[in-house]
Amino acid sequence: MAYGLLESIDRSTQLAGHNRLALLLFHLGPRQIFGINVFKVQEVIRTPPLSALPGSHPYVAGVADIRGRIVPVIDLQRAIGAEALGESRRAHVVIAEFNRSVQGFLVGGVDRIVHVDVTALETPPSGGTEGWLTAITRLNDQLVEIIDVEKVLAEVVGGSPELSGRLREDAQAIGGTPLKVLVADDSRVARGQIERVLGQLGVDSIQVADGREALRQLQRMAERGPVTEQLLMVISDVEMPNMDGYTLTTEIRRDPRLKDLHVMLHTSLSGIFNNAMVQRVGADRFCAKFSSDELAQGVLERLRMAVAA
Repeated sequence: MAYGLLESIDRSTQLAGHNRLALLLFHLGPRQIFGINVFKVQEVIRTPPLSALPGSHPYVAGVADIRGRIVPVIDLQRAIGAEALGESRRAHVVIAEFNRSVQGFLVGGVDRIVHVDVTALETPPSGGTEGWLTAITRLNDQLVEIIDVEKVLAEVVGGSPELSGRLREDAQAIGGTPLKVLVADDSRVARGQIERVLGQLGVDSIQVADGREALRQLQRMAERGPVTEQLLMVISDVEMPNMDGYTLTTEIRRDPRLKDLHVMLHTSLSGIFNNAMVQRVGADRFCAKFSSDELAQGVLERLRMAVAA
């Protein structure tokens, strides 16, 4: 199963940049189906022996030795506010790389990989477990819920938006700017983290939850006048409902009114493949989530360019 799954993941990378998303579907409860972006998945294994980690977060079921590497394993069902998965239902661990770290996610069972158009993804309603979701979609009349893994990791390992003193001093030396930053990210946690970093740099932001709304916002601004006189830059996630960050960047470069905008893709997807895609769609910079200082450095570099212009 694992070998065939990894082959499917390799084939799915061809979807990037085409406003499509490959999801690994898995179960927590007996009927609920959830999804995770396969680009983040390294492998799926039968649940190995887990060792307790004293003082760890309650969501952490334990740690496992995965080919000589100690990997924390997070119980996703407990993370979304339900009872922890019982021993008899701990079928698989999804090993994935998020936000510069590798961790395992304990799930009840793995289903299959599906390819969906991101325009079919919808923003989840508020309340209940939906607060832990970034999107929902339907496959054959069955609801698929996509978990906000960044929120789970923020709960477990944190991700401080506080900047180092040197960067705060650099921001003060450059001075404030009337220009704003347009932030597109489907994770409320990620938007909040970015907003706090920008606030420490003296920069205001406009925040939207997907690429399509970001493009509409940019087009409305373009009707009022030159967009580069209103915005410092765009910071966009890659995987989002309605329009992904790669497609958003492509659309920005196609529009003569928007093509000179500075675009940073800020995503938990990392690696050589993602860097190649950044160049392919014409983004100016890639920043892997979540490092407050690295994000701030990218914004400060753009600030210096704007001041010098």
